[in-house]
Formats: sequence, structure tokens, C-alpha cells
Amino acid sequence: MTAFGQPATDGRGAGRAPGRQDVELREGGIVRGPTLSRRLAIVFTGHSYAEGGETILNELAKHKGKGSFFFTGDFLTNAGFRPLIQRIVAEGHYLGPHSDKHVLYCPWEGPKKTLVTRAEFQADLESNLRKIERFGVKGSQIPYFLPPYEHYNREIVDWAGGMGLTLVNYTPGTRSNADYTGEAGKNFVSSRIIFDSIVAREGKDPHGLNGFLLLVHIGSGPGRVDKFHARFGELLDYLGGKGYRFVRVDELLD
Repeated sequence: MTAFGQPATDGRGAGRAPGRQDVELREGGIVRGPTLSRRLAIVFTGHSYAEGGETILNELAKHKGKGSFFFTGDFLTNAGFRPLIQRIVAEGHYLGPHSDKHVLYCPWEGPKKTLVTRAEFQADLESNLRKIERFGVKGSQIPYFLPPYEHYNREIVDWAGGMGLTLVNYTPGTRSNADYTGEAGKNFVSSRIIFDSIVAREGKDPHGLNGFLLLVHIGSGPGRVDKFHARFGELLDYLGGKGYRFVRVDELLD
């Protein structure tokens, strides 16, 4: 799948792709899909932890929904996670790359100068893709890529496009991406605040959560006691009651 063309921007890197007026871009990466119907994609990332996996899959099955799981190569080769990954594939969810070694592509502050060479980027991502294919997922079934740390620049988008991958990232406007933060950290965000932020965005946005890419981490590790996956079923109950369908990222965008 080829990457979308150069987007029209608003000067901050956000915009829409020519020929794809139904998707929203940020620095060239897709951050929201079509808003005409009550569909959203819940995207899950994983690297070191997966304690929420079984609960997440059980709730998706209960609500007849599909998820999109983006894992690093290290996650994919963790023997303890293998049964979970096999279940993800068997139940028809999307499985995509999140980099092989969870590489930081550009600085957190200041100019987003690329920190890796194109050869390093390609080798790392190709290794990630090979590990996904070992679970029976063909390369042609992996059109979308979610960057590690959900952090990237336009050059990374273009390099991914050169490999036949379209970069996607979470839709801004909720605190769901903070569900990895631990109680001891200054950046800690409670599950209550996360849940309430999703409800608030759904109510305030003129399109609700239509086309949203809602990011949840599949595990947060021992540094967080207040696990958001414990409220995942409640979240699906709420959104399902509003008429939303939970679809794979490729279904949402294609």
C-alpha cells in the first residue's frame, strides 16, 4: 500500500491528504479516519508489558468488536506473550508493527531532527514485520504502522511510505494515551480522568468519536496499580450504548 501524497497543512503539520478529504493528518501521519459514521478504531501498543491483554480481548469479543494491536519485535518474541498474540490473530484483530526495538526517532523537544538513518529505520522495521509474519499474517495484510512512543516526523512518514506502510497515530483530544503512567510519576493520570476525558470529548466534538483512533496500552507494568484495562469493558459499554462500532484500523481507513 503506498503512502498518501503531500498533504495540505495548516502550518503546524496538520491537514488532509489530497484525494482523501475524509482523513485528518498530522505531520503526514493519519490521526483520524472518516467521521461520517459511528465507527472508531481502538489501537493498542505493546513493548514490555501485557497484563491487560486477556481482559481487553474478552471485552472486545463480548462487544463484537475488533481491535488493532501494534507490537514491537521484543514483544512478539517474548515467549510469555505468544498465546496472547496467537489469540489476537485467531480472533481476527489487526496485528501491525511498532518498531523492532522501540526506537526513538526524533527528540522530544526542539526541532524534530531524525535520530536514525534511513538504513537503520528500514532494518529495524523489516525485522519487526518478519516477526509478525511468523504468526501467519502476510505482509500484504499489514498496511499500517504506528510509531514507537507515538512520536515521529515527516521524514519517518515518508520512509515508511517507501516501504509500503502508511503511518497512523492516535487522535488527540483525550488522555487515553496516558494510561501507562505510574502513580509515582509527576505525569500520572488516573483511570477516572482518562475515562472522563473520553466521555467529554465524545460530547463536545461535533462528530463525537467518529473516525477516532483511540490509543490504549496493552500493559502498563508494575509501576501502575490503577490499571485502565479494568475499566475497558465499562468504556465499551458506554460507547456501544452511544451506537459506536469498534473496527480494525484497516477497516476504518480503507
